[in-house]
Amino acid sequence: MKKTATTKILWIFAIGQLGWSILSGIISNWMVFFYQPSQEELAKGQLEFLPKGTILGLTAIGLITAFGRIFDAVTDPLIAGKSDSLRHKLGRRIPFMRYAAIPFGIVTVLIFCSPFQAGSKGNIASLFLCAVLFYFCMTCYCTPYNALIPELGSTQETRINLSTYISVTYFFGTAVAYLVPNIAGIFASSMGYAGSYRVTIAILAAVAVVCMLVPAFLIDENTYADTTPSQSTAFKSLLSTFRNKDFRLFVCSDILYWIGLTLFQTGLSYYITVLLAMDSTKTFPLFAVMTAASLCFYPVVNIVSKKIGKKKLIAFAFIFFSFTFLFTASAGKIAIPPMMHGILIALLAAVPMAILGILPQAVVADISEADKLETGESRQGMFYAARTFAFKMGQSASMLLFTSISLINSDIPKGQSGYGFGYRLTAIVAAALCLLGGIVFLKYNENKILSRINAKKEET
Repeated sequence: MKKTATTKILWIFAIGQLGWSILSGIISNWMVFFYQPSQEELAKGQLEFLPKGTILGLTAIGLITAFGRIFDAVTDPLIAGKSDSLRHKLGRRIPFMRYAAIPFGIVTVLIFCSPFQAGSKGNIASLFLCAVLFYFCMTCYCTPYNALIPELGSTQETRINLSTYISVTYFFGTAVAYLVPNIAGIFASSMGYAGSYRVTIAILAAVAVVCMLVPAFLIDENTYADTTPSQSTAFKSLLSTFRNKDFRLFVCSDILYWIGLTLFQTGLSYYITVLLAMDSTKTFPLFAVMTAASLCFYPVVNIVSKKIGKKKLIAFAFIFFSFTFLFTASAGKIAIPPMMHGILIALLAAVPMAILGILPQAVVADISEADKLETGESRQGMFYAARTFAFKMGQSASMLLFTSISLINSDIPKGQSGYGFGYRLTAIVAAALCLLGGIVFLKYNENKILSRINAKKEET
């Protein structure tokens, strides 16, 4: 009989999410910003490390990030299959987490270290290789890590609690990632623009690696989780996972949400610096406002979701996010002081971020638990891998969309009509996609999933 994870164990597990969300946040928020600098950042001394120009309207940084995400998505089910079927004395997940953490941190730093002079095609090759390695390392850590969520959260209450804890640490990790320009400012005078970013990212990556190793060494997987290896091959397991109708509905809505959210997250630094005409160092305080406000809603989401279910709250969050993205698109067009406009965006985003930061993980856990009880096959790793496979494909499309759409009117000088229109358009597209995702999610039958779980448990 496996033990139920205590609150202490759940928080130890959540520290791992703090670590990998720092690294993920650095890449999501600053890689495009670093390699496709705006007029404002060029004026500060940033160099254009990648050659200018597009291929069929797509930029080099857009193609690299998109391919990296596609590679990441393809490797997710492969690593999940290896993890689900692993026979190891430490369990099925912990070995992956131990071996992946340090390379994950190192390659994050290398992404920002262009070895050739500015404008060289060699920097494209270097960035491409590092991006592929980054996403591979992230898969090796995060896919087994996420597979532990339904195994540690063995009841509805612990599952929602665990989803709450890892959402809290995810927010804090992302907030730390937004500190990059603020910390880099300390080193800018002595190391230059690019050098200051590299040193800052190296420091944050070291902190992240330590956090990721905490659950890998302090949690005994054999005590809390089912470590019986799956007998299915990775491909067969992936097909079986996508045959689940409830999971397919969830994934469709999730893809649309992640395309919209990635457009917003990638564009956030540009919305602040271009549309609101503020310095990039204002990104962190605005994200801190959003994080603090969002955390205030966490207890409410935790309690209300247990009473009325997850579906209603998630659908509401999709619609609310769409409104927030539209309000973001109006930045600089309304007679509101820039900082006040930024704060209003942060406060509006806080509500759906609290809901969607907690509940989707718990929904996947519900679906995977119901499937396990129906089929007798323990494939939690593959369910999370299949989800990440799908939304990372969406993120790949998002990176292509953002880096291409943002180029619209990019040659218009600052202050003239139409300046920043491409960035504004990305927020409008994000709003439309998020609204569509909410409509799709309304078809998810939560009552059927939960009744199936309860019925099977009563039988056993």
